[in-house]
Amino acid sequence: MAGIKALVGLSFSGAIGLTFLLLGCALEQYGVYWPLFVLIFYILSPIPTFISRRISDDTDSSSNACRELAYFLTTGIVVSSFGLPIVLARTSTIQWGACGLVMTGNAVIFFTILGFFVVFGGGDDFSWEQW
Repeated sequence: MAGIKALVGLSFSGAIGLTFLLLGCALEQYGVYWPLFVLIFYILSPIPTFISRRISDDTDSSSNACRELAYFLTTGIVVSSFGLPIVLARTSTIQWGACGLVMTGNAVIFFTILGFFVVFGGGDDFSWEQW
């Protein structure tokens, strides 16, 4: 039952994050949909971690090159998703208020993705592979 509560909580926080993103695009004073390109970063961010967990051995060594590379790539994707709205706002493609809403949505979505890996990535009897 705890897994269902965690799944509902994660889906609720994901909906909140997407709401911030869409508010940054769809409000009448902003009205530009360029910030929706951060959705690509939301899709790409967990992929290196999924791949590294699939192909790396599960030894408890202090360093695993595959996982370290996955963390590096994920960090680059996350930083890029925070940088894109700033670049769009600096070039006056979007307004700064829209940039703030998109950045808030980014933070909520990436904490949701982190929560997913914390809750369902432990490797115990209840994992993300069941879903």
